[in-house]
Amino acid sequence: MDTTGTLDEALQRLHTSGPERLGRLTNHAPMAVEALAANGQSAAVHRWLDLYASKLEEFPARVEPVTDADWRSALGDPRRAADWIGYFGRELAEHPWREVLTLWWPRLLPGMYGGSTHPVIRVGHAVRTLLAGEETGPRRTELAHGLGYWAARHHPVTGLAPTPGADSAAAALAAVAPVVEREGGFPDRLGRVRSLPVWAAGVTDPAGARHRLTELVRAATHRYATHGHGDETMLVHAATAPNAVLRTLPALPEALWVPSLRAAWTASAAVTAMYAPDAPVAYAPPGRITPEEVVERALAHGDEHVIKLTDTAVDFGDEQSLAAALRAVELGEPMR
Repeated sequence: MDTTGTLDEALQRLHTSGPERLGRLTNHAPMAVEALAANGQSAAVHRWLDLYASKLEEFPARVEPVTDADWRSALGDPRRAADWIGYFGRELAEHPWREVLTLWWPRLLPGMYGGSTHPVIRVGHAVRTLLAGEETGPRRTELAHGLGYWAARHHPVTGLAPTPGADSAAAALAAVAPVVEREGGFPDRLGRVRSLPVWAAGVTDPAGARHRLTELVRAATHRYATHGHGDETMLVHAATAPNAVLRTLPALPEALWVPSLRAAWTASAAVTAMYAPDAPVAYAPPGRITPEEVVERALAHGDEHVIKLTDTAVDFGDEQSLAAALRAVELGEPMR
């Protein structure tokens, strides 16, 4: 983890910007700079951020403060993003961050599908920095921005019919049926997901939940190498969204681990259904490569989703995971 202060500088620089641009596209910069810093690329953070700066918008206007008495009426209202960020900023100034996270995680978890799952991913990156290093002001503020964005984009998914699944995560993802109409943006496609395979339904203990969640992230990462061409950007989230949940587990009471597994599976499977290609393609990496070399290639490419998938792939470091990261480098549009 970064010990140079560069990450804190970058986060401070970013906290004057909003969580989205053009009213719907996520600001990926906080997640990408954290991923770079976590993977030994702190020296490149500000240079990358300079290239991304044109995609940033000013912090949105406030409507009215969110309070403990009326927060339910503001939940899921994207117009209230600034109000929600302000609320969590106050809460984190007055209470330990783990206490705030523990209170709000079960409230927000059912709605992790809003914002194309980016809010929970941003929270996962923020929690990693707090678990790994000093609890600095910018890192606590970043958690406030992530939680606030999540609350503003909170969007539950209900009424999904269960279909036959499989024991392994890889086989269960393979059993996901694509939506009939694979056109339109994330919200439109999400509304067409009517059923998902059953997977890991029998897990009731925290250790089992963590084991299965790890299996899911690995399987979704591996799957990107052969299925990422379905949508090289959106299918990244089938791995990075559940990984954000996995990274957050150590900061949560174990009683929350099983419901976290359930929500993460729904997110990964839904993204798979929404963006699955008609058929997989064979993919083999061009020779042996180290995690450090894959990170360097992702940085040279520059795309924020490539960087974030690489960050997830490096968590495992096996050949198939690194192949998925290289596949993302091949498929994605380089940042210029």
